[in-house]
Amino acid sequence: MENSPEIFSQRIKAKAVELGFDACGISRARELGEERSHLLDWLESGFQGTMGYMANHFEKRLNPALLVEGAKSVISVLLNYHSTQKQEDPDAPVISSYALGKDYHHVSKDKLAKLLTFIQSELAPCEGRAFTDSAPLLEKALAKEAGLGWIGKHTLLIHPRMGSFLFIGELVLDLELAYDEPFGNNLCGSCTRCIDSCPTGAIIAPLQLDANRCLSYLTIETKIDIPESFAGSLNNRLVGCDICQQVCPWNSRAQQNKVAEFQPNREMVEMKAAAWNLLDKPTFNRLFKGTAVERTGFLRMKRTLGHLFGKK
Repeated sequence: MENSPEIFSQRIKAKAVELGFDACGISRARELGEERSHLLDWLESGFQGTMGYMANHFEKRLNPALLVEGAKSVISVLLNYHSTQKQEDPDAPVISSYALGKDYHHVSKDKLAKLLTFIQSELAPCEGRAFTDSAPLLEKALAKEAGLGWIGKHTLLIHPRMGSFLFIGELVLDLELAYDEPFGNNLCGSCTRCIDSCPTGAIIAPLQLDANRCLSYLTIETKIDIPESFAGSLNNRLVGCDICQQVCPWNSRAQQNKVAEFQPNREMVEMKAAAWNLLDKPTFNRLFKGTAVERTGFLRMKRTLGHLFGKK
């Protein structure tokens, strides 16, 4: 019994919490065939915009077992990044909550690496890989499969206790474990606040996001200039957009995250609108070094600032 999948799973979940994850669930590594038509329709509609990589590795996106030979289990973890600390100048261009601290890719993958080491050294020999928004995986669908929440109308995972300000990570293992029941209910009900509040109409229907219209995509991802038709709807957003999450009732009791690396950069929080208007490359490098925004680049941020301060 000490070496049973049930005991292994209990110990893995306890260790995940000890390492600082806020929730952990486990699902079988299998093809998510029920997601196939939804993903295919989204791609064929062109809703991925210039993110051509979203069409790559189509089968791997649907089946985590293709990423690790002999994979049997997917351990999904959640890491709360919500910050109650807001930028002090109400006129300053808005930085999305996820970007106020250090790069979540490194923080989450470091914790996942420690979890994998624990499993291999304390539980059973196995092979596995860690992922955090770094591989062709349907992370939200996998988290739902592991019982960690449901996918809201804004297409983000919602945990019933923590809301949606969450990073998702995975360990894909060739180890048999005990599996959680998928989260069976969609608790959004008749609420449409996220859809109604999107300034560009990017959420065109429940669970249907057109990235071409999304402010997060327009300020972070797209390599082309922001279309003039959307430039007037930026709502002072410089990096990302939390509007659909901020209006969600499930986030009304979201708690401050407990991760030291996610605590907001004080200089960024205190910067006045005038200082953002004059942002130069050395300041950009200092503010965003080691953050998830670093890859966005100075020129792309200056492009957005140009729209916000009327230089376009």
